[in-house]
Amino acid sequence: MPHTAPCLSQDHLLLTCADMARADAWAVSHGVPGVALMATAGKVVCDAIRARWAPRPVLVLCGPGNNGGDGHVVARRLHEAGWPVRLASSVPVAALQGDAAHHASRAGEILAIEPLSDALLDGAHLVVDALFGAGLTRLFDGPAAMLLRQARSAGLPIVAIDVPSGLHGDTGADWGATPADLTVTFFRKKPGHVLMPGRALCGEICVRDIGIAPEALATAARQTWENAPVLWCDQWAHPSAPAVRPGMVASGAIHKYVRGHTLVLGGAVMTGAARLSARAAARAGAGLTTLLVPRQVWPVYAGGLLCGMVQPLDDEDADAVAAAWSRQLGAMKWHSLVMGPGAALGLPGDDAAATLRTLVVDALLLADGRGVVLDADALTAFEREPEALFRALAGPAVLTPHEGEFRRLFGAGSGEDKLSATREAARRSGAVVLHKGPDTVIADPEGRVVVNTNGPASLATAGSGDVLSGLIAGLMAQGLPAFEAACAGAWLHGEAARAFGPGLLADDLPEQLPAVLRRLWG
Repeated sequence: MPHTAPCLSQDHLLLTCADMARADAWAVSHGVPGVALMATAGKVVCDAIRARWAPRPVLVLCGPGNNGGDGHVVARRLHEAGWPVRLASSVPVAALQGDAAHHASRAGEILAIEPLSDALLDGAHLVVDALFGAGLTRLFDGPAAMLLRQARSAGLPIVAIDVPSGLHGDTGADWGATPADLTVTFFRKKPGHVLMPGRALCGEICVRDIGIAPEALATAARQTWENAPVLWCDQWAHPSAPAVRPGMVASGAIHKYVRGHTLVLGGAVMTGAARLSARAAARAGAGLTTLLVPRQVWPVYAGGLLCGMVQPLDDEDADAVAAAWSRQLGAMKWHSLVMGPGAALGLPGDDAAATLRTLVVDALLLADGRGVVLDADALTAFEREPEALFRALAGPAVLTPHEGEFRRLFGAGSGEDKLSATREAARRSGAVVLHKGPDTVIADPEGRVVVNTNGPASLATAGSGDVLSGLIAGLMAQGLPAFEAACAGAWLHGEAARAFGPGLLADDLPEQLPAVLRRLWG
């Protein structure tokens, strides 16, 4: 059944360029003139600059459209506040139209508007990029782009209006943008503000109100969000009062099976990966975790776990492993399953991949509505026949590929922008797809997409993906739907890394979760 919790959050919606144009049009049609919207946009940019820098010589570079119109307001406002301002336009003022022409005329009454030239940077201590907004879809080059690059090389702070010129607002693609120190945008962020490399190019991002009422969001597709607890917290019962599972008697008693039981398939070689997943599932709130591991390495796992259980799988040959796997899944009471982290079974080459494919398909058939998280080896095993995996995905499932695994599993379609590619992958597979990276993108088959932005670079360490898989499975064990569990897991993963700081190892992540959860539930 579709879940609509994210639609409750308007603050975290991401608007495409077309959505923003419709919101602007809605505001105009409801009594806010375009000239007033532009005046307010320029004012809030001016206010953001004055809040961060003391008065200094400023160069404002304006382009031919509304972005340039905003820049003319900024120049006038800064001049009126006593700042030394130099104003330049990439086109003759006579060529401007509409609201931009109006505000250029007002700025021209008190400031000289110069053509672009190398001499403009002489004496400048700050540059405002008001050349092109988020809708630019061609290479940004020529004298204007060269000026910005020279300003950057000279170490001058750059403030971008809406987006750095050359950054595509819908995809985050770099079409020749120069990085900004501050980007001021309006009403809501765009996907390009949160997708890489756009997020890195924007520097600090400020979103400011310019007089567009929230009701204007009714004109947007409302399918893409920036990750935040408000999107999924309502779906997650507080640990002190877990939700009653379907078919259970509402006795009020709380025990480990009410909180959920997570199974983790462990391998014979990378034994740490599965243990990290199990630890994370437990820290996320699962009441019980069990590792199913090859019998030959059972002592390694059993000696390394204190709060979980370890069950051996017969491993004489591929048939024995598959039979033991089905027997265990059928006999045990469980609510979620992690497959993939370090799942090499110790079998000969081709046998290992074929057996893992068999185990995954069997697990999906036996899941019967229970959550399954597939990562790493469980995805790589299907790289030559991904449709076999997609056919087996019938219940709640989360796939967590990194970029290489994503390309191998989804092929040519992965060449699109990350938002579109992940949305198409979820539709094609029928599963929630969590496409990992510095801009982790999470999509479900219904078309909803969330971009996670709180993960620091320190998460690029061995084993952190195994922790993420365990977090998601632990949340699904407690009853979170697959999409919300993936979003919550990604956010908790990022917060745990931020809480630890420099020197992070994957082992440290689960131990940060109690403090993160205290803040979340507080």
